[in-house]
Amino acid sequence: MDIITKYFREITDRQRCQFEALGGLYGDWNAKINLISRRDIDNLYERHVLHSLGIAKAIRFKIGSVVMDAGTGGGFPGIPLAILFPDVSFHLVDATGKKIRVVENIVKEIDLQNVTARHCRLEEEKSKFDFVVSRAVMTLPELVRLIRKNIAAKPVNAIPNGLLCLKGERTANAPAGEKSLASELAPFGKNVFVTSLKDFFTEDYFKTKKIIHIPL
Repeated sequence: MDIITKYFREITDRQRCQFEALGGLYGDWNAKINLISRRDIDNLYERHVLHSLGIAKAIRFKIGSVVMDAGTGGGFPGIPLAILFPDVSFHLVDATGKKIRVVENIVKEIDLQNVTARHCRLEEEKSKFDFVVSRAVMTLPELVRLIRKNIAAKPVNAIPNGLLCLKGERTANAPAGEKSLASELAPFGKNVFVTSLKDFFTEDYFKTKKIIHIPL
């Protein structure tokens, strides 16, 4: 938990309590459902909560913004962002029903009033949002194809509406056939903005982590 306050000193007592509660809740749920790699649960705050909050280093959502988390899994990046931005509405979508049930339980337990969740495929979600956020659920071209219909036309934030995706560079031990980040970005030409999380977070985990903003 200290790693969150290290980088986000401005959080309120309520937000601190909500962030603190995530450790126990995810620990309990992960023993029942494989939300997070079992070897990674001890790194929950660094590799999942703080990583999710990296999006806040690219944008401070304006009050009243609406955001969809595409392929939220166990609630990342949507739940940490919803805690940090209580005046922004977050809609968390995933095709796996048991994961959405966990999300709904955690949202209820920490009394997050600005979150809705839906069990569906991205093709089925037709609502409009200022931004879609995601954490490497699929290749960027595939994700953009599925969520382009969900981006509202009129921008209300400091950067254009579109996709904000957390991605990492391909590592040496990556599975054969996994695309490099550069190859995923190539179809978008100059219409893409990349922010390195190592510029904000000093932990080794973030050396290869990026925020990808694709205006749509």
